[in-house]
Amino acid sequence: MFTENNLGKLVLITGGARSGKSSLAEQLARSAAGPATYIATAAVLDEEMVLRVKLHQKRRPQEWSTVEETLDLVGALAKVPENTATVIVDCLTIWLTNQLAEYYHEDMSENEIMAVEKKIQDHLAHFCAAAAAKPYRTVVVTNEVGCGVVPAYPLGRVFRDMAGRANQQVARAADSVWLAVCGYPLCVKPYQGR
Repeated sequence: MFTENNLGKLVLITGGARSGKSSLAEQLARSAAGPATYIATAAVLDEEMVLRVKLHQKRRPQEWSTVEETLDLVGALAKVPENTATVIVDCLTIWLTNQLAEYYHEDMSENEIMAVEKKIQDHLAHFCAAAAAKPYRTVVVTNEVGCGVVPAYPLGRVFRDMAGRANQQVARAADSVWLAVCGYPLCVKPYQGR
């Protein structure tokens, strides 16, 4: 389970769909001494997403702040209120989807795809560095996308590959990495202290 001694400043929680990732991040934030800010990366484009957002909002304490940002994670950190103890970024996978929607087209060459991924990697590097420099703990929620079938369409395969590499990049920068399984956290990368 989470303790103050096994987390560090940058925490990554990954897992499959409905594995309890967001709930675990929220539990972690509730146990911290101080208010939390929720960075919501979802673009609300349909009724299903409206319902999902409402369910997430209903779970969160009213005193938590929310920053809605679909593309600029570094800019979102700059909008976090000063007294915040914990920031939850939910979720990295949706943020990546937004990035791909911004740049992807069906006729992209391999070089163009690599250029988009380089932009994403650069942004994530800046985000991880910015999070490490902040006084609060940042908890990043993401989906483990590599455990399913190989997607049938090129965009699905591009997304799966980029998401896997993005997760690895953030995991390397994170102080601790947790895998959510059936609502329980399993430590994948223990915090070594700094």
